Amino acid sequence: MNEKRQHFIDTLSRFVPAHFAPYLADCILNANIQFKIVPGRKTKLGDFRTSPLQKKPIITVNGDLNQYSFLITSLHELAHLDTYRQYGWKVAAHGDEWKAAFRERLLPILESEALPSELQKVLWKSWTRLKASSGTDLHLSRALKAYDSQSAHTLESLPLHAEFLLNHKRFKKGQLRRTRYLCTEIGSNKQYLVHALAAVTPLAHDTN
Repeated sequence: MNEKRQHFIDTLSRFVPAHFAPYLADCILNANIQFKIVPGRKTKLGDFRTSPLQKKPIITVNGDLNQYSFLITSLHELAHLDTYRQYGWKVAAHGDEWKAAFRERLLPILESEALPSELQKVLWKSWTRLKASSGTDLHLSRALKAYDSQSAHTLESLPLHAEFLLNHKRFKKGQLRRTRYLCTEIGSNKQYLVHALAAVTPLAHDTN
């Protein structure tokens, strides 16, 4: 068991801060699950799945996340596992039961004082007023994005009516609606709600 634990710690140290690798390794091993690190996905950071056909529940986390995003996403999905094992599918995915489970998973991280001070402050604030995920908490999302290895333009950083590329399509930025901007696809005139922190490629206006 000690050899298996050390292997988990060594592997996770490539994806999370080394200080937190033992804690996350213990969480995964004690959960008795399949934990998979997968290529980055545009639609989600991680997920939790289970079915009668699976021997063990499966948690997947995108391997291209920065070290703090990987850590928080892993704990987010483990909280889904905790909620499922206690309540089954009878409760809301991000209801009070999940929030309580996520808080419990986060607390050792927050109390360790090994987090960067700014991220710790934002996480404490998020912990007391927990949203469904880091993606719906703009302050937490911004704090986590600060640790991305490559800087990118976010939609919220562009001026109103600016044109940009997203998923190889051209859009024009519209008005903010809570955490998303109503954007118009150029050519089709279809409208889409795009997250404020989506990574986009700005396009220069044609001056001719």
